Amino acid sequence: MNLFLAGIIIANVLISYKGFNDLYFFRKYEFHIGSIRSGEQIRMLSSGFLHVDMMHLFFNMLTLWFFASDVINNLGNVSFLLIYFGSLIFGNLLTMVFHKNDYSYRAVGASGAVTGVLYAAILLSPGKDVCLYFFLCIPGFIFAILYLLYSIYGMKAQNDNIGHTAHFGGAIGGYLITLIKVPSLVTDQTFIVVLMAIPILILFGMAKLGKL
Repeated sequence: MNLFLAGIIIANVLISYKGFNDLYFFRKYEFHIGSIRSGEQIRMLSSGFLHVDMMHLFFNMLTLWFFASDVINNLGNVSFLLIYFGSLIFGNLLTMVFHKNDYSYRAVGASGAVTGVLYAAILLSPGKDVCLYFFLCIPGFIFAILYLLYSIYGMKAQNDNIGHTAHFGGAIGGYLITLIKVPSLVTDQTFIVVLMAIPILILFGMAKLGKL
């Protein structure tokens, strides 16, 4: 496994495990609108290394592990880190926009960063399949769209502490950074580029209509 990828996964596991067993630590570094607006900007980064539970952590890290290699192999380590952390920050910035007046809003998870890497990988390797439960395989771009549709459901339901809004911010971050890095994708993979933009447009359309 790539050392940079391994380092990110290990950091997520260790910090999340600390949060599972230390509520004070969890509350101190989670994404919390009121605390961020009062100056605790570290939460914009630290919240991306905390998770609600083991399943949340496992799903995010499994998704990251599955897609990161395509980004690393095509763009290199520096661009991978740029996409990961850029998507993490972009996801939390979008969350700030959507929930800026909800001072009690809380969320955690690497979802924004992971979704950014997922989007980058699909753009770079659109033919790759994703195998759910190790036997049900679907095209990666279908998985990405379903992943974001689930995020829309999570944003509307608001019945957990997972940063669903960050999924979309991360997707936008990964999408834009990858196209900036490899602008030829717009002409070489036009169908995929347009298709991957659809869930993002749906999100903003729903927000505009007050459906979120």
